[in-house]
Amino acid sequence: MEKKILKIQASAFNALAHPLRLKILEKLRAGPCCVCEIIPYVGGEQSNVSHHLAILRGAGIVQGEKRGVEVWYEIVDPRIYKIIDTMDECIIGNLNRTRGLLQTITESRKSKS
Repeated sequence: MEKKILKIQASAFNALAHPLRLKILEKLRAGPCCVCEIIPYVGGEQSNVSHHLAILRGAGIVQGEKRGVEVWYEIVDPRIYKIIDTMDECIIGNLNRTRGLLQTITESRKSKS
């Protein structure tokens, strides 16, 4: 794969790699909204939320539009949620495998007692 493409991919994954940014995307899943709605949803300070929105903008994941004194944000491409949902499925699968392994170990120890 070309280095430029890898850098773009890494930038997008890096933009997703923060809990506050994921929370922002969770809010935007329902549709465009103004920063004044995002701030209380994520529970952050205005300057911090703006910083994280700038990272998501820089990665091409969200776009902002000034409407009067407000800035409204929306997802550029909703397929980003497929990536997030797939990661959730992977995490759930890993947790289920771990739970199964722990259950096997526990049952094995009980039968030895």
